[in-house]
Amino acid sequence: MNNQSYEQIINSIDTRKPAPENEPFRQYYFIERARRKLAEISGKAGRPLTFNVVTFGCQMNARDSEKLRGILEEIGYRKVETEDADLVLYNTCTVRENANTRVYGRLGKLHSYKKKNPHMMIGLCGCMMQEDHVVTKLKESYRFVNLIFGTHNIYKAAELISEALDHPDRMIIDIRQSSDRMVEQLPVDRKYPFKSGVNIMYGCNNFCSYCIVPYVRGREKSREPIEIIQEIEGLVADGVREVMLLGQNVNSYGKTLENPVSFARLLEQVVQIDGLDRVRFMTSHPKDLSDELIEVMAKYPKICRHLHLPLQSGSTKILKDMNRRYTKESYLALVDRIRAAIPDISLTTDIIVGYPGETEDDFLETLDVVEKVRYDSAFTFIYSRRSGTPAASMEDQIPEDVVKDRFDRLLALVQKTGREQTSRFTGQDKDVLVEQINEQDESLVTGRMDNNIVVHFPGDGSLIGQIVTVHLDECHGFYYMGHRIETV
Repeated sequence: MNNQSYEQIINSIDTRKPAPENEPFRQYYFIERARRKLAEISGKAGRPLTFNVVTFGCQMNARDSEKLRGILEEIGYRKVETEDADLVLYNTCTVRENANTRVYGRLGKLHSYKKKNPHMMIGLCGCMMQEDHVVTKLKESYRFVNLIFGTHNIYKAAELISEALDHPDRMIIDIRQSSDRMVEQLPVDRKYPFKSGVNIMYGCNNFCSYCIVPYVRGREKSREPIEIIQEIEGLVADGVREVMLLGQNVNSYGKTLENPVSFARLLEQVVQIDGLDRVRFMTSHPKDLSDELIEVMAKYPKICRHLHLPLQSGSTKILKDMNRRYTKESYLALVDRIRAAIPDISLTTDIIVGYPGETEDDFLETLDVVEKVRYDSAFTFIYSRRSGTPAASMEDQIPEDVVKDRFDRLLALVQKTGREQTSRFTGQDKDVLVEQINEQDESLVTGRMDNNIVVHFPGDGSLIGQIVTVHLDECHGFYYMGHRIETV
């Protein structure tokens, strides 16, 4: 469904009647209700009211923010790029402690804006809000916040914003510990008109000992394949050429369905959709990546030659402590099977340094895996102690100076091997999906190959959203400079 279709449904709603109970029609009702209230407030202010949604964290959060922006635009807010707006909504992440610290720090600045703007509202949603101590701190120390809701009721944004508009002097809090509802048929403001994320599942059942995600996102639940296919067909009809299938662990998709379907089988259905050029997915858990999935990836060119395969540690002992449920040896064997089937694939990963109990020998095992696998790039993190996770109470936390030294050594190796890996395509012609005008040089455009590597080349805005063939002239570390090859 496109935004014009939503508009027709919403305009037909009679807000004098009680709100419907069934979703998403209940949210359409509250969009119309909030729209009327906002028009009244805007009339008194003598100007349109503005909003800014700020996203912290992962691709799942980015997709949620697209829905939040779509809802706010349907209500009648105007989007701006500054936090000096009439409604600022932080979609938060809590994977690492510094993410929480950043949010608290930025709230102080928002408070100063709010003191000058009588119409301003401040909202917080997402993973951070699922932590009890965070909500308590906000209630005690940040009373100027208007709206707080979590991960399980993002779909209720219109209803909650309607309530906040009706009661601007209250702090509206709506946190749920779990939900079976997956409401997708809501307005969306995509960052790119030609590509989109698509949620195929929610939650996580893995309970890695360092990770807060299962506690804030809830247990795993998968959407029905027919719903996913219909959503993608609608996106393609709206101009989307590339989709990214999203889940905390896409490889375990379908296990919770009444009629279980593997992720590989879902992928096979997705690639059959006419007009869809590229299919991506993330994130994969190594313990669940099947030979069936490798076979499907190798079979269909529409599936992008990129796989994000989090390692976290190269030490089997540390992996066991992390509850990752694979070993160094099984991970390397998996990489060998993937590369045997798809030789040109680009592999990326996540690595944690300084997990409790990590010895120098454990760390050297991680460096050994990086040397052997030769990732195109890696996200490297210093272990962040998250209260509520088993690892937070473990003894033998690693001294900061030791962790910093290991992190620097890992980063140097990742950058060296990544540059070498990325450069292997130099001199080749590759298809590139053009995303935008280059931010540093307006004579260039920027796009991505299907392996997710960035390419800059001469061009103009007419190329945005097109897939064009580019000759890769030079590799500059983790991106290429090239020139377009005109095809007949």
